[in-house]
Amino acid sequence: MNFIKKSLCTLFLTATCSLFCVPQASEAMNLYRAKQYKEAIKVCEAKIKVNPSDIESHTILCWSLLLTGQYLQAEERAQNARKINSTDIRLIEALAEAKYRLGKNDEALTYFQKYVSSARESDGDFGLSYFFMGEIYIKQAKYQHADIALTTAVRSKPQNATWWTRLGYAREQCKSYASAVEAYNKALSVNPSYADAVKGKERCQTHL
Repeated sequence: MNFIKKSLCTLFLTATCSLFCVPQASEAMNLYRAKQYKEAIKVCEAKIKVNPSDIESHTILCWSLLLTGQYLQAEERAQNARKINSTDIRLIEALAEAKYRLGKNDEALTYFQKYVSSARESDGDFGLSYFFMGEIYIKQAKYQHADIALTTAVRSKPQNATWWTRLGYAREQCKSYASAVEAYNKALSVNPSYADAVKGKERCQTHL
């Protein structure tokens, strides 16, 4: 009987420690939102150690790894987390961005396309994913594709001068100079001193 009581007591203490001693995912999210990414990583690692299938902790971990520049680790952890849940769009987007940061553009594009096909336009990373896709298309010299992707990106975040400038550049490479000037003007309406937009507009105006 004493042995049984001790065993039950041990089980109770272990469960209690799991619930109260290990930081919860909500704490990790609070740290992430406070931009304390290194601390968020520690909390997520502790949570995952107790519950390896905790997708929320895996997701916050990947986001935090990306924002601390640990792209290889983010790629690896996102791939592992997708073995638990392959359809979670947050993990798909995190893996796409990790591959993009690592220069794996073809793979990144595949995952960005998977993400935007399932995400809603109101989702936080929707516009950013289209921006990254536009940048990949520019690197591939697929400027019409870049135009489409970047047009979608600026629709979600019209106050981003950089995105408007890159859209202007994509249109410029398509020799759509009038529409390129429109994009550069949008960038300059957000930031009148944005040098790349000023130079791009000047280049295009010589063709009009």
